[in-house]
Amino acid sequence: MLDFAIFAVTFVIILVGAVLYLYPSSRRASGVPGLYPTDEKDGNLQDIVNKGSLHEFLVGLHQEFGSVASFWFGGRPVVSLGSVNHLQQHINPNHTTDSFETMLKSLLGYQSGMGGGANESVMRKKLYESAISNSLKNNFSTILQVVEELVGKWSSFPEAQHIPLCSHMLGLALKTVTQLGLGERFRDDAKVISFRKNHDAIWSEVGKGYMDGSLEKSSSRKAHYETALSEMESMLLSVAKERKAQRKQSVFVDALLQSSLTERQIMEDCMVFTLAGCVITANLCIWAVHFLSTSEEAQDNLYQELQDVLGSDPVSLDKIPHLRYCQQVLNETVRTAKLTPVAARLQEVEGKVDQHVIPKETLVIYALGVVLQDADTWSAPYRFDPARFEEDSARKSFCLLGFSGNQTCPELRFAYTVATVLVSTLVRRLKLHQLQGQVAEVRSELVSSPKEETWITVSRRS
Repeated sequence: MLDFAIFAVTFVIILVGAVLYLYPSSRRASGVPGLYPTDEKDGNLQDIVNKGSLHEFLVGLHQEFGSVASFWFGGRPVVSLGSVNHLQQHINPNHTTDSFETMLKSLLGYQSGMGGGANESVMRKKLYESAISNSLKNNFSTILQVVEELVGKWSSFPEAQHIPLCSHMLGLALKTVTQLGLGERFRDDAKVISFRKNHDAIWSEVGKGYMDGSLEKSSSRKAHYETALSEMESMLLSVAKERKAQRKQSVFVDALLQSSLTERQIMEDCMVFTLAGCVITANLCIWAVHFLSTSEEAQDNLYQELQDVLGSDPVSLDKIPHLRYCQQVLNETVRTAKLTPVAARLQEVEGKVDQHVIPKETLVIYALGVVLQDADTWSAPYRFDPARFEEDSARKSFCLLGFSGNQTCPELRFAYTVATVLVSTLVRRLKLHQLQGQVAEVRSELVSSPKEETWITVSRRS
């Protein structure tokens, strides 16, 4: 099984900036078919910009050159893999780092722990994953409460009222991530609103300015970003000091405080979890509810499973593994929406895929969005069909891509838990309806989201 983070790095700079910063030398990926650089300095950067996203660029690249193809980031050759078979062949011995975390931290200017060696990286990775798992166990009732508040609000709406999914799901994600990550101070809605202001400012600017130089050219935007980052860091440091003095041991930051991590490292890990956790949770919930609203059959199947497994009881952490159809719905949501369309690894030792040699220090992209809708791997790839995951072959491919099993990143596991509580509560009480004529187009960014606000209506189950 390939060991890589499933978080997508669709903004080209996250790949360019981090790799160029961390690995200043490379050699040509000889023998791999692909594009010549269109600009001596920028490589194929303008081609990517013209396509609108790295994912859309990769779709065209693999259509033209096949499932192993190359292009250029600046003066760097890059190899992209666009099939399950070739991803399976690509073995990278680096089992200690998370590609998304490394790139995000480099763009934020975080360096602590990045050169501490394999043992430190493994320790920190295990601590991070354990902190999220323990927070879910200790605070599952908080997720139930936040979801119940949302479903109760929806239940009170007139049946014709249009409900904005993006807005409501982001609110749900912000409340669950902040409370389970940082503690009860975020039961105060004013604190959540303040957090959201800085979160949005940071997330919207990370990497953007490197692509076209716009952030550096705009002193007002740069100042706004730097102020938001500084305020967020100060808040996280304040929360850590407060929790340490209280000696509590229930949320994500508490577990970090029990370790040997420095104050700075704790703040950085809290930043990564809260930034990425909010976005991946919100968008998984948006797409899951949207796709359920388009399929009465999927809603009925899920409702029947919930009745069989839960009866009249609320969903519980120990019952979630028994909700197999719910898991299929979420898996198919990730696949159909291409929730995380790109991942990347540096080739640390010379490797080979088919007859193609991949030299050391070549950047290798996993074109997950291409593979997730490959007709050779998935029948009717553009159709939302949770039943496809009844097949062993579909589950095996999904696991190989890093979306399930032991290699699933902890933020996605967190998101799956929140989404399971949400859809199980919603479907038992309400029917979800798609608005006629509405098409939810995908924006393939760091995490795929709808290009515009997505609306549904609901009606009460009889």
